[in-house]
Amino acid sequence: MDWDKLRIFHAVADAGSLTHAGDTLKLSQSAVSRQIRALEESLDAILFHRHARGLILTEQGEVLFAATREMSRTLDSASARIRDTEDEVYGELRVTSTTGFGTLFLAPRLPSLYAQYPDLKIDLMLEERVLDLPMREADVAIRMKEPSQADLIRKRLMSVTMRLYASEEYLRANGRPETLEDLTDFRLISQNITSAQVSVGAQLIRELTARPLRSSFTVNNYFGVLQAVINHLGIGVLPDYVSEDFPELVHVLPEVASGDIPVFLAYPEELRQSRRIAAFRDFVVEEIVAYRRARQS
Repeated sequence: MDWDKLRIFHAVADAGSLTHAGDTLKLSQSAVSRQIRALEESLDAILFHRHARGLILTEQGEVLFAATREMSRTLDSASARIRDTEDEVYGELRVTSTTGFGTLFLAPRLPSLYAQYPDLKIDLMLEERVLDLPMREADVAIRMKEPSQADLIRKRLMSVTMRLYASEEYLRANGRPETLEDLTDFRLISQNITSAQVSVGAQLIRELTARPLRSSFTVNNYFGVLQAVINHLGIGVLPDYVSEDFPELVHVLPEVASGDIPVFLAYPEELRQSRRIAAFRDFVVEEIVAYRRARQS
């Protein structure tokens, strides 16, 4: 299959227009159209539905576009690794983390990383599934336990503890619990016990929900728990790092807490010399140092 025709097809599929693709490729509309027709003839398939509003991929076109999109991503990654020199931080960096840490701690702090390295292209993958770093499902991972995969460089970043938080408005309207037994009279907000989460967090939720509760609200990630708490729905089980970015939260029942949850950063041994990895690692470490200092002040 002709690589040049695939490149032109990808541009047309991405733009949805022969004219816009031609502008991107610095080719005339007629030249682009000829290349698309030739590709369709070679594949014996129609790749686009043509109408007045532009071009829409056919089912066969969708299959080919998925392939060219992956090819483009692979080439961008290869280009970035080649350019990943001592003097330049450039290209795509695929980062995986849990939904809670990724949305509540990492994402709000990324502007400072982009301010330093505006040419970075970070693909942040938030899921509880542990991606295979040696198989390059991601470049770097931040996880709530030490990764067990071989050939990884690991760095422990911090520890997290699950605690109870509420809004001042909720407490004014409903009172404030003084003992664990008082929680019976309040609405508890937490992750669903069946949701993927670290064991010590799940254990705390099990202990809290083992007693009778007037009302409860469960959601499958900590971002949802936080939104419910800051909107005055009840008392929520949240990681303690949220108190830094949401100082309006009130810490209730300080004696109620989970065990420590270690946070690790890991990446493949083969990326030891990567400037993108080093830049991201140093950024995360600096942000955690700043977070610790803020908590101590």
